[in-house]
Amino acid sequence: MSKRNRFEGETGANAKLHSIIVEGRKKLSVSGVTDVDIFDEKEILLYTTMGELVIRGRELHVNAMSVESGEMAVEGEICSIIYGERERKSAVSALGRLFR
Repeated sequence: MSKRNRFEGETGANAKLHSIIVEGRKKLSVSGVTDVDIFDEKEILLYTTMGELVIRGRELHVNAMSVESGEMAVEGEICSIIYGERERKSAVSALGRLFR
C-alpha cells in the first residue's frame, strides 16, 4: 500500500473514508471511525482512518455509532476538534499511555 492510500483512506470495497461535518457547532458527523477510546460530556477520543481525533466541548452525547460503517453522530456544544498522531489508528494500551 502506498503512503498516499494509507493516509487518504484505502480504496476498494472495505474502504472507510474519513470526513467530518459540523452543523452550527451543535451537531457533528464523523465517518471513517475505527475505534472509540473514551467519551464523556467534555471529551471524545476516537481513532479514524486518518489517525487520532479528539472532540472537546460541553454536554457531548454520542447519538449513533456504527462499527460496521465507521460512522458516528455527536450532539452538544462543540468547542474544538483536534487531530493527533496520524500514524496511530487504534487505541494505545494502558501501559502505552503511561509512557506517552
